[in-house]
Amino acid sequence: MIYNEEFETLPREVLEALQLKRLKQVIQRVYHTVGFYRRVFDEAGVTPDDIKTLDDLKRFPFTTKQDLRDNYPFGMFAVPMSSVVRLHASSGTTGRSTVVGYTKRDIDTWSELMARCFVAAGLTKNDIIHNAYGYGLFTGGLGAHYGAEKLGASVIPISGGNTKRQIMILQDFGPTAICCTPSYALNLAEQGKAMGIDMKALNLRVGVFGAEPWSEQMRQEIENLLNITALNIFGLSEMMGPGVAMECLEGRHGMHIFEDHFLVETINAETGEVLPPGEEGELVFTTITKEAFPLIRYRTRDLSRLFTEPCRCGRTLHRMDRVMGRSDDMLIIRGVNVFPSQIEAILLAIEGVEPHYQLIVERTGNLDTLEIQVEVGEQIFSNADEVKVLQNMERRIVKDIKDYLGVSAKVKLVEPKTIQRLEGKVIRVLDKRRI
Repeated sequence: MIYNEEFETLPREVLEALQLKRLKQVIQRVYHTVGFYRRVFDEAGVTPDDIKTLDDLKRFPFTTKQDLRDNYPFGMFAVPMSSVVRLHASSGTTGRSTVVGYTKRDIDTWSELMARCFVAAGLTKNDIIHNAYGYGLFTGGLGAHYGAEKLGASVIPISGGNTKRQIMILQDFGPTAICCTPSYALNLAEQGKAMGIDMKALNLRVGVFGAEPWSEQMRQEIENLLNITALNIFGLSEMMGPGVAMECLEGRHGMHIFEDHFLVETINAETGEVLPPGEEGELVFTTITKEAFPLIRYRTRDLSRLFTEPCRCGRTLHRMDRVMGRSDDMLIIRGVNVFPSQIEAILLAIEGVEPHYQLIVERTGNLDTLEIQVEVGEQIFSNADEVKVLQNMERRIVKDIKDYLGVSAKVKLVEPKTIQRLEGKVIRVLDKRRI
């Protein structure tokens, strides 16, 4: 099944002609409406008139996450706020999150792309979709919700957490599909089993999973525990949210990128050189239809590779492999993007904390856990109320991490010089997960 056969099955030459037309339009538009792009294009010595072929895109400069933070909150918008109907934002400290704006047409586009994803997963208007992605400033919940409604399916906006209630809803409402992170799907299966429920006997037949890296082995485990077909979806807030690419039932070997809305490149993360299909590199996306928040050559830092071979499903869209890792130090904890620098900013705002810390990430059962070990000053340990002071400090760090980043963490305060250093440097991250 294909949701939009006209655009998802375009002959490559027709698709590339459409991409070029839309690319020319968006380059012109950002040059004249976004001060950042006018400046960086001028500095690079390129103008909108330099786009004559799709290959000319590589002459243009990259956009980075730091560029988005430097223009916080609305400096990258290409339309006035009166045209922006919704705002989403990623986590950030001191207000420096990544803010994404949407016009009415952007929301309509996003809804259609998510409907395309659900159809690729074999869903129809007759399905009931249990949506356990988080609602709010993160893009996952509302993106999937609007896509389900666009398809005409029934959607259960359960959001994240409250696992026992979710299991009750899965039993009572009989949803046929579930959307959540793959680790949460495993957690649901585990909790259900502990409650004495036969999770294989639910009405579920399809799972649409994303927001964190997961392996083929994890897919097989989810399918065995829940008796479903588990499919991979890809997206990122800066591009739109979920719905940039999706696996189909036929191939299950790479996710179709909706190339009528996004241009994708893979680059050498060190040199910026564009790589040919099939070679692993950093994904770089250009939006060619977004109105409020268009991005040119955005470096995602996600590592993957592109497949150009035809797919049995009939879609002519190229595919991307599952994300294999990152070219930066970002961690994904239960679907939330976390940078060590964000945690560092929170820690250093607290009096008595030393600038030496370590993040230990593990997988307990099926959920990620984050422990933050941080050194505190000698004066704390010489304080008469040492225990009380340490407890208060721990509570504050836990609360600030949760408030700013949306992640629950265990905090362990340690004495100075306790955390191991190599050549004078602290090892910031120990990721012990086996995905």
